[in-house]
Parts: sequence; C-alpha cells; structure tokens
Amino acid sequence: MKKIICEEKINELLQKAKESSKEVRWHAIEKARKLKGLTLAEAASLLYAKEADELTFLYEVADEVKREIYGDRVVMFAPLYTSNECTNNCLYCGFRAENDQLTRKTLKTSEIIGEAQEIVNQGHKRLLLVCGEDKAKTSLQHTIDATRAIYEKTDIRRINVNTAPMDVAEFQELKKANIGTYQLFQETYHRATYQRMHPTGSKSDYDYRLTALDRAIEAGIDDFGIGVLLGLYEYKFDVLASLMHADYLDTTYNIGPHTVSIPRLKPALGSALLETPHAVSDEELRKVVAIYRLTLPYTGIILSTRESDVLRDELLKLGVSQMSAGSKTNPGGYENVMTNGNQFETSDERTVDEMVQTICAKGYLPSFCTACYREDRTGEHFMELAKAGHIQTFCQPNSIFTFQEYIEEFAPQELKADYQKMVDREIEKIDDDRLRKLTKERVEQIKNGERDLYL
Repeated sequence: MKKIICEEKINELLQKAKESSKEVRWHAIEKARKLKGLTLAEAASLLYAKEADELTFLYEVADEVKREIYGDRVVMFAPLYTSNECTNNCLYCGFRAENDQLTRKTLKTSEIIGEAQEIVNQGHKRLLLVCGEDKAKTSLQHTIDATRAIYEKTDIRRINVNTAPMDVAEFQELKKANIGTYQLFQETYHRATYQRMHPTGSKSDYDYRLTALDRAIEAGIDDFGIGVLLGLYEYKFDVLASLMHADYLDTTYNIGPHTVSIPRLKPALGSALLETPHAVSDEELRKVVAIYRLTLPYTGIILSTRESDVLRDELLKLGVSQMSAGSKTNPGGYENVMTNGNQFETSDERTVDEMVQTICAKGYLPSFCTACYREDRTGEHFMELAKAGHIQTFCQPNSIFTFQEYIEEFAPQELKADYQKMVDREIEKIDDDRLRKLTKERVEQIKNGERDLYL
C-alpha cells in the first residue's frame, strides 16, 4: 500500500506551524503571488494566521491569484441526484441506510432526462451527477445510461460525476461515457475518525476510497476533483491532508486535482450526529478557501449552496471559481417538491438568474463553459496551461460566449442591456488583438442565432 497520507507528518507540520512567525506567513503569501503554489509547511503556517492585517493580505492575494489564473470568470453548474438509496451508514448523511425518516427514490432514465431538462431550462450547460451507493439500485450501468441519455436528449454539454469508488475496469467503462470531471471526496483523511463516521457498508474501506483516483488515472480518467467534509475532524488536519493528497497525485502522475470542494457539515434529516464534531466558523472557512487558492493556484475551487447567500458572496472574493446555483439535493427535486428526500440542508436558495446578477454585481463574469473537456484540455495538458497562467486565454473568450448565449436565451429583459455592457467590457480586457477581434466576431454570431461556439 502506497503511503499517500502520513498523519505523523501532518501533525508534525501543524505543530511547527503553531510557532511560525507573522513574518514567515507574510513571506508565504508574497511567494504565492508568483503563481507557483506553496509547500505543505507554508500552507500549514497560514492555517494559523489570525491577525487582521495578515488575513486581509491573505484574502487580497487569493483573489489576485484567482484572477491571474482564470480571469474574471466564475463557472456555474447544478447537481442532479439520481437516487438517495444507499447501503452505507455514514453517520452525517441523510442518505444513510438506517435512516427511516427519508423518502427513498431512484429515478428512471425518463425521469433523469426530465430533471436534466429542468436544469437546462434554468440556463445551465453542465451538471454534476450524484447518487447514493447501492449497487442493486445504482450500478455503474445506471450512471452510464443516465449520462448517455442526458447528452442525447438535452442541451447539457458536460456531465461531471460523483459516484462510489470503482476498480480499473469499471473506471474504463465510465470514461467511455464521455464524462467530464470524476469527483470523489475522502470526507476526512483522519483514519480513526473516518472509521467512526463510516461504520458499515462499502464506504467503510478507507484505503479503497483513498486509492480510487490512482485507479481512475490508470483507467484513463485524468480529470478529477477532491474534497473533505469540513467539520468531521479538526479542519487544519483535513485541509493539510487534502493538500498532501493533491501533492501526491501531482508528483506521481503530473496531474493535480482539477477541482477542490469545500463543503461544511450541515444538518440532515435522520443524521446520526446531533452536533458538528469539529465546527468550522465562517472566518475559518474564508481562510481555508484562500489557502487552497494560494497552495493550488491551478485548481478550481467549488462552493455549493450549503452556505448562506451572504457568505457565498464573500467567498467569491477569496478565490472561489465554481458555484452551484438553483440546486436540489434530492432525486426528482427539480420537477417535483419533496421535502424529506434531501441529502443535506441547503442555505442559498437563489435562482440561477439571481446568482448571475450577484456575480455580475461583484465584478465577475458568469460562465457556463464546457470547452476544455471537449477540446481535451484535461489532465497534463490542462495542468500545463493552468500552472503557467495561460488557461485564461481560453477561459475569458469561452466564458463570454456562454454568457452571451445566456443573455440571448435566459436573461430577464430588463437586465439584458446591462449584461451586454459587461460583455463588451470583458471583451476589451483581452490583450491579444487577434483574439479580441475573433471574440467580437463570435459574439455577433451568437447574437444572430449560432450556438455552442468555443475555442
């Protein structure tokens, strides 16, 4: 078994970081401006930043780094839950097998298409497929059939997938379905806590889950996302452990995580946890987002609707680059209202239209882009572009194209003129004369009815 996560090393780094000086932390933030990331020791030191001026500096540089890598764009998506039936008994999850308060449902393919179409009707072009872990109900074939049906019957252009770990042969079959990012959270990297939180079911195997991305990469899936559920264990440990995992993947395969998600533990109907074991405050979450951004400048940081609208708006300025909107966390939730089928409680209930308005008001560009997946800018190719700060050469025009589509098809009439002015301003930010001219031409093509244009 590979030594991917070394708890002794993490604890040693955190102990040393406790004694780090403000000067050391300030130097780490300055270093991050060069877009080369941070060492685990430097990231650990920033976990102990607490004075107002250094936190302000940390947050300012996080936004600066995000804009240097990705420009102004903020990618939008929605989750689609195909089933809440599960054989695991994760103590924190509403889907857990022993929860008798939950209304169980697994969607048929026709229902999945209906849900995807409702997501399209909101303005989305990408979604995240999610389901419980019950092979009798949601086998690999269930996910493959759902993916293919959505592509065939709707205007969803890229489907990312969050499913249970698989063996190499299964991952190879999943890849054939033309998925985008494969997303898998370790939940917590602290082994003893992991075992306590996952007492029964296939998910109780810590090592099988931890090595899933190795098998996915072996199978040819080179675009993946990681994350921890903040609040299960001490957040400093889990953040540093996730960075250790990212470093292992990057060092071993020359591919770091395309995305890192930052969910905090939230109440769930029928949860076996009466309180959060290691609560993470809003200020601590702000710090986590900024540290991820500085340490992994190339990665997309995903923020779900678990958080409040006020906090989500704040985190936009700290390095978040992908946000869900208009989300439902129960199967069938987009077409039908069912209050007792959710995996967890959401806090930000704003519609896609409302989120677009907010993103624009904050000076960012809403993006529904899916181009990199379809142009094979994944894996090492994506990493080369993102680490060098060149990915926004594609991100900026492609975001503009998809936002122009949104303006034409979904934007409220009273906001179209303001949105169009924003598009014009974003075009002018493109330095390359040839690219700026091409972007203007394609925007006009979209206005005249053409769709799905990208670089």
